[in-house]
Amino acid sequence: MRGLRRWWDDTAGGLPAVFWYLWTGLLVNRAGAFAVLFLPLWLTEARGASESLAGAVVGAYGAGGAVGVLLAGVLADRWGRRATLVAAHLVAAGLMLALAFSTHLALIAVLAALVGVAHSMPSPAFVAAIVDVVPEHRRSRAFNLQFWAFNLGMAVASLLAGLLAEASFVALFLVDAAATLAAAVLIAWKVPETLPRVALPRVAPPGRSPAGGPDPVAGRRPGLVTALTDGTFLVFVGLTFVLAVLTMQASTIMPLAMRADGLGPSAYGTVVALGGALIVVGQLFVPRLIDRHRGHHVLAVSTGLLALGFGALAFADLLPVYLLAAVVWTVGSMLAAPPNAQINADLAPPELRGRYQSVFYLTFPAASFVAPTLGGVSLEHLGERHWLLVGGLGLLATAGHLLAGPPRERRVAARTARRAAPERTPVG
Repeated sequence: MRGLRRWWDDTAGGLPAVFWYLWTGLLVNRAGAFAVLFLPLWLTEARGASESLAGAVVGAYGAGGAVGVLLAGVLADRWGRRATLVAAHLVAAGLMLALAFSTHLALIAVLAALVGVAHSMPSPAFVAAIVDVVPEHRRSRAFNLQFWAFNLGMAVASLLAGLLAEASFVALFLVDAAATLAAAVLIAWKVPETLPRVALPRVAPPGRSPAGGPDPVAGRRPGLVTALTDGTFLVFVGLTFVLAVLTMQASTIMPLAMRADGLGPSAYGTVVALGGALIVVGQLFVPRLIDRHRGHHVLAVSTGLLALGFGALAFADLLPVYLLAAVVWTVGSMLAAPPNAQINADLAPPELRGRYQSVFYLTFPAASFVAPTLGGVSLEHLGERHWLLVGGLGLLATAGHLLAGPPRERRVAARTARRAAPERTPVG
């Protein structure tokens, strides 16, 4: 019993009530976000669209997502986290209702793009709010629980989507809209505005902070451009993009490789289900594994596992090999989630948290475009050697984390020290 209590304290103890309302809102949001999973099938079966047109509409949804994360970052820092979350959920619910009863394909394409905008907006605001309310020494476990809720919700969504689609496509959209509305009501009711009211920093000469120490973001007008020109942050974003490209292989290129090996959709479903089950069951044990280790070491190990798992597919012909490889890369993904979010939070100035989150979250729609586009060409021309290329890319990113980690940590430590130091007042 004492061991169970200690595990609970290490995993979820000491987190404020506002975090748990945010966590519940995220879980409801993800558990209800299943209509988009069946968007191509709905377009082809219920709306008579061709496969190419259905692909274009889904692409419009993805393009909207890229716009939405940037818009959300700006709004979260200006309007506030709560206002952005409530507005995004309400707009998404309304758009889902409109999409359910739309019949003209041109209108459906426009609505799909707008749904992409609304669906992607909560992510930066959710994370910014979590950083606002959770003490720094407990953020790693908060981010671990956030990743767990996201995947648990997606698992529930995948299950419910199949059942509802069998009954009615309209029901699929209506229940999605209802879940989104429920998340909006919960956030509006229980989550206060968490945006810290801090004064924007004075503009100092480039490379110097107002406190006198080196600071690569000093001397710039605070705004989205600050995040987009922060070299240390962009190196981290680039490494995260590689990790996202690796992770996307499982849902974009691996099904094609399995088909070439004579394995059918049920085999692919088994591999995906195994990964989801590992995350749902095992993610809560991750904090005790990583809390005593430096973030860039954990990210190097996790990226190395992703490289090993996907690289092993070059030698996979049978389902058991695919399953074993899936275990390896899923563990890598599980280890990466908390330090990725923690480092992102550490690098962002408090007054620009939403904007930094939005730039960070751009890696995922970008990876969802690059992974299938370049991956399909690579698989076609390289065959199984494609997976060796993917593994090599992951190993390069592993080295990148080891090289970029120490200077990144020194920057965070210097910023923390400046904030903790008392301001000096002139004598006389």
